Amino acid sequence: MFKRIRKVFTRFIEKASKVITSRENLEEIIEEFKLELVSNDVAYEAAEEIADKLLEAVGKGEVKSRGELVEKLRLIIKSFFEKAGSLDIFGEALRHNPYKLVFLGVNGVGKTTTIAKLAYLYRLKGFKPLMVAADTFRAGAQEQLRLHGERIGIPVFTGKYGSDPAALAYDAVRYAENRGYNVVLIDTAGRMHTDVDLVNELRKIVRVVKPHRKILVVDALTGNDAVEQARFFDEAVGVDAVIVTKVDAYEQGGVPLSIVYSIGKPVIMIGVGQDYKDLKEFIIDEFLDKIIPEK
Repeated sequence: MFKRIRKVFTRFIEKASKVITSRENLEEIIEEFKLELVSNDVAYEAAEEIADKLLEAVGKGEVKSRGELVEKLRLIIKSFFEKAGSLDIFGEALRHNPYKLVFLGVNGVGKTTTIAKLAYLYRLKGFKPLMVAADTFRAGAQEQLRLHGERIGIPVFTGKYGSDPAALAYDAVRYAENRGYNVVLIDTAGRMHTDVDLVNELRKIVRVVKPHRKILVVDALTGNDAVEQARFFDEAVGVDAVIVTKVDAYEQGGVPLSIVYSIGKPVIMIGVGQDYKDLKEFIIDEFLDKIIPEK
């Protein structure tokens, strides 16, 4: 996990530490570092800001040793995440009944599986979740969610293929209210993110259901495309938070940072395996520990 970007940080810290007091070749080393960040899925604008802030800190005499360099790197990157804020979707669920979540994302990113993992987590925390199969167009979409539901013992609200997804989602919320379900997780269609009809469909679901949160699911292994998807969905529908899947197989490491920097919304969870328990809270300091070596 994040192996390649850690190597980038390690190499940079070793090189920069040797010349930081003289500043000889430092700008060249930082420029090389910036390009290596970009090659590991860090958005160019984010990499440029990291480089600029490092040079500024050195110029002000704030960074004169390896330890100070490591600390400054951590502070710069952490500031991006702190600016995006945080979101506790478990704490919020205690204050709403039912708590409504709509999930966004293109096909193939693991959205449906992520919904099942999250529903499983909600049940472990004492909630009574209901999953909703509001993708009424993709063949097998409802069966896929129903299969997950059977495996984890959580009910799934389904409808007829070709029916109006917004109407199905609305009926599911009414059903949840009448049957005592206190968390409603709504799966949606995930055709190509340039599909105008899909965007209109999602907007209608949001308008009808009035979800408390809209959660985008992206696949870390798609790299820069995950960032483009985040930008698109945030502009088209609005995104409150992001879940990044397949992080356990992801070596580059830049996607969480780039998403937070690009849309200013928090990454709240990461998928780290195939089991239903393999959905973990994204903790900024743990991410920093993985990508930046110790002082």
